[in-house]
Amino acid sequence: MTIEKDIQILAAKYAAALDKQIQARISEMEQDDLSHFLIYQVLGVTDTEGRMIDIYQNKGRFLYKYAGSFLENATKLCFLYSFPQSGSIRIPNTKGTRPKTFEVDCLEGNNAIEIKWRDATTDGDHITKEHTRISVIAEAGYKPIRVMFYYPNRTQAKRIQQTLETLYQGIGGEYHYGDAAWQYVKNRTNIDMLEILQKIAKKNTEQA
Repeated sequence: MTIEKDIQILAAKYAAALDKQIQARISEMEQDDLSHFLIYQVLGVTDTEGRMIDIYQNKGRFLYKYAGSFLENATKLCFLYSFPQSGSIRIPNTKGTRPKTFEVDCLEGNNAIEIKWRDATTDGDHITKEHTRISVIAEAGYKPIRVMFYYPNRTQAKRIQQTLETLYQGIGGEYHYGDAAWQYVKNRTNIDMLEILQKIAKKNTEQA
């Protein structure tokens, strides 16, 4: 079994699970109380538009969840192929009681890698939590590394990420995003995950 085949299988598994989740939710929504459509109408949104908005809002929530989980696990697969001893671990929180532990998505040697498909948060508390997390990881003797494939579009979310990048660099860690994130995975594992995903996407598009 090749890494490309394994990622194809993983993608098909996630696609099927996503479709099942969406179809189940749409079926549930057939029984929803639609009295809130009154407010939609007041704001100039028709019943048909309101229905589609509600459906796609639910679809979007599931899609973002599954997209992030898939890309994280595909990345882990690449590292596992090249570094069989790599894997997720939990590190005790030595700076507080909540949470009790911090998870490292992929520990490869001394590299404690956090994998994000994207991070669009605008919550300032996110900075404090992340600073605590990487401080605990560094004190445990690991190098905190953040790999985020897609950078946010909104100004406030970008500011949060810029601050996080400074925190990682200040503690001796690394922060890779966008093209650099894909390149980091390729350089470390010698697997071109982006090319594999592009092939899968092209095949799915042609079959649609």
